[in-house]
Amino acid sequence: MNIHEYQGKAVLKSIGAPVSEGIAIFNASEAKAAAEKLGGPLWVVKSQIHAGGRGKGKFIGAPADAKGGVRLAFSVEDVVKNSEEMLGEYLVTEQTDEKGKQVNRLYIEHGSDIDRELYLSIIINRETSRVSFIVSTEGGMDIEAVAHDTPEKVINFDIDPATGWMPHHGRTLSKALDLKGDLAKQAGKLGKILYEGFLAKDMAMMEINPLIVTEDQRLHCLDAKISFDANALFRHPDIAELRDETEEDAKEIEAQKFDLSYVALDGNIGCMVNGAGLAMSTMDIIKLYGAEPANFLDVGGGATKENIVAAFKILTSDDKVEGILINIFGGIMKCDIIAQGAVDAVKEVGLEVPLVVRLEGTNVEAGKEIIKNSGLNVIAADDLDDAAQKIVAAVKG
Repeated sequence: MNIHEYQGKAVLKSIGAPVSEGIAIFNASEAKAAAEKLGGPLWVVKSQIHAGGRGKGKFIGAPADAKGGVRLAFSVEDVVKNSEEMLGEYLVTEQTDEKGKQVNRLYIEHGSDIDRELYLSIIINRETSRVSFIVSTEGGMDIEAVAHDTPEKVINFDIDPATGWMPHHGRTLSKALDLKGDLAKQAGKLGKILYEGFLAKDMAMMEINPLIVTEDQRLHCLDAKISFDANALFRHPDIAELRDETEEDAKEIEAQKFDLSYVALDGNIGCMVNGAGLAMSTMDIIKLYGAEPANFLDVGGGATKENIVAAFKILTSDDKVEGILINIFGGIMKCDIIAQGAVDAVKEVGLEVPLVVRLEGTNVEAGKEIIKNSGLNVIAADDLDDAAQKIVAAVKG
């Protein structure tokens, strides 16, 4: 689960990390009071969306030379003016599609005097099964280019879960960030705070870009991008309350209500499959035959007819879907349940795109009979290869 920057900074503040004072607003009419409460002489007005690259982003319809989604303001009037220009508009960044994301909230915070910009992130390293720090002396908006062009400037190291944070990790961190003297001591202290907070809050990723050295030589978290392990949210009801569903795909939210594993993609063929491995294979073979999957959708082994109907509705609600492939291997999940659910779903929501169904396994003959006797225009397939070729051909006309 992702959260906004201002929420992330509240989390960082709660674990003892240094952050700027700021106020989130949801309406431009709140901007003046927020700016006056914070006091000047410098404010930063930040768009709050779940995407990086806001500073270099562009608002749809704005002039080519218009400012991006993060702006400096040198007066209360500037804060108000920028708030009016940004709220409600759609911001396009390198991490959004061409439609961008609507800015529904802003974060107004104190400006900082910056001496140096650094980069720090913490992730779960799947290769080592440990928490890993990724750091660089080249923080800021061009960190992606740094990682691509000069990867030697990006340094990572793991933390052994048996020992946790140790003094030598602090020395490794300060050396990697080229910090000496008191700044090195600050780095060791901050690294420990962030590592322990990462574990305590069940985070999946924490990115601070930039981590700055202020002109008075203090380390300061100037940005915060944090995501949490959704499977651990039951332990953190306070974190769960930070969820902003307007930043999420409505189809994914609906899928969660029926315990369906669904991820929206950019293709045109909707997939309904049982089992993550079979779902991945189905997506691969669709690509093999020249089309693109519109989603990952695993209905699981214990799906009911109601789950199948819900899954089908999710697929048909996607405007990009030009055809649907149902690929079921019946084990725990019985083919006749899938078949009846698909038939009921088509009758309830209609079918305006080609539908190919491939069934195999438990009660497969009963499932095929249900499809055959439904009177619906459904294309039957004998195996996965046959199913993929048929749906791709049907979509291409």
